[in-house]
Amino acid sequence: MSFGDPPAPPDPIRTASAATATNVSTSVANAFLNNINQNTPEGSLRYDPTDTYSWNDPTTGQTYSIPRFTATQILSPQQQGIRDQTVGAQTNLATMANQQSGNLQRLMSQPFNAGNSFDAQAYLRAYPDVAAAAASSGMDPADYAQQHYQAYGQNEGRTAGSTPSRGDVDLLNQVPYAQSTFADVGGPQRDLGFYGQQQFGFGDAGQIQRDYGPNDFSADRSRVEESMFQRMDPQLQRDRASMEARLKDQGLQPDSPAYQAAMDTFNRQLTDTRLGIVAQGGQDQKLQADMAAQRAGFANAAQQQAYQQALGRGTFANQAQAQQFQEMLQAGTFANQAQKDAFQQAATRGEFANTAAVQNLARNQAILNAQNQQRSQFMAEQYQQRNQPINEITALLSGSQVSGPNFVNTPQQNIPTTDIAGLINNRFSQDLDVYKQQSANFNSLMGGIFGMMGGLARSDRRAKENIDKVGTVFAAGPDGEKPLPVYEYSFKDDPTSTRHVGPMAQDVEKIDPKAVTTRSGTKYIDRTRLGSILKVA
Repeated sequence: MSFGDPPAPPDPIRTASAATATNVSTSVANAFLNNINQNTPEGSLRYDPTDTYSWNDPTTGQTYSIPRFTATQILSPQQQGIRDQTVGAQTNLATMANQQSGNLQRLMSQPFNAGNSFDAQAYLRAYPDVAAAAASSGMDPADYAQQHYQAYGQNEGRTAGSTPSRGDVDLLNQVPYAQSTFADVGGPQRDLGFYGQQQFGFGDAGQIQRDYGPNDFSADRSRVEESMFQRMDPQLQRDRASMEARLKDQGLQPDSPAYQAAMDTFNRQLTDTRLGIVAQGGQDQKLQADMAAQRAGFANAAQQQAYQQALGRGTFANQAQAQQFQEMLQAGTFANQAQKDAFQQAATRGEFANTAAVQNLARNQAILNAQNQQRSQFMAEQYQQRNQPINEITALLSGSQVSGPNFVNTPQQNIPTTDIAGLINNRFSQDLDVYKQQSANFNSLMGGIFGMMGGLARSDRRAKENIDKVGTVFAAGPDGEKPLPVYEYSFKDDPTSTRHVGPMAQDVEKIDPKAVTTRSGTKYIDRTRLGSILKVA
């Protein structure tokens, strides 16, 4: 027995042809989908399939007819009228630019001479006969004036319209130099004459006595202190010896505290005695110094009196000299003030002259600047006349530019391409998986069925439970082939609930009654008989 043949794999050429046909169909559908006709108040945009072209698939040889579209923009009547007017205006501007370029060619053919430029308007204003002839000639008045001046005006001595000359720098040279000096009024009086000598000395009043003795009486003081110490020293020595003997009689040792305290007391008394002697010496020294100071003070008082008398005589003489000096100083100051007044008057006259020179220079400078400004203005006008036609042509050309058409961008919406090759291969994979599953199920069924062969097998439906249908096979009976269901089940009296696979005896009995036997009320399948009637599902 066999279960059946597996599915045949897809043909790659047919698969590629199907994929290409799907892609082409999708592209054509997208083209019709995205070429959206538009209607706006300003106009409309229409896409029309106007023709097709043929394309051959090199893989399959299949020929495809692909449509081609034409986009047409149609303006509304109002917008079309505006466009017609605009195009007409651009045409007029271009025509004027073309005509003006001829005049520009004639203008540019004559080199611009900045040194002696021609002012056509000034020439026409200066000569009415030329202006009248230019009006009747039909030519541009400026061109007629230019031609007339070159042909006749120069020979006739007509000069109007020539470039103004530059400023005359000699105007600045005509200004006199500034006055740097003025008349001499004499120098100031610097000498007052002789007015007597000032008295710087008034005699010697004697030296001041700056000390009052050969020394500071320290030697006398030392002699007084020494005599008193010599007088007191024997007694002091006896007192010390008596003190030490008394302390020893009292049993005090020289290094004991009591002994040291008694000796400290004696030493302080000895020190006090010595200090008293020194104080007495100082009093005696002070007495000697006071007497010497009194003698020196008397001598200095006499010297001071003599000094004051000499100072009075010298002061009187200097006061007389100072009075004479003041009188002569007043006379010299008056003379110098007169000289200063004369100097100021002379300086004022010089400043007046220089101010007049500066004013004259400013006037001449203004004339020079006016001349140069007149020339600069004239040159600017000439350059403007020469550049104006160029600017006008540029403006005319900029207004007559050709504009390209503006197309509206439509939103793009694409239909996804069907992956027909993937679908075919997936279907083959699915069919193959189904075949594998059916083959496995059939093998399982056959295993369960053929497991019954070799005798009688209990297969009464009433003895089974947990019944699940797992497939169908065909069996050939006396009445022909009929489907035979196959189940998975367990027996009710099986404590282990073991699962089995096979048909029900009641179903086999319907196909071939001879294949089923009943014993003790339970139906059994004859395995040898069942094998001869089974067919492939």
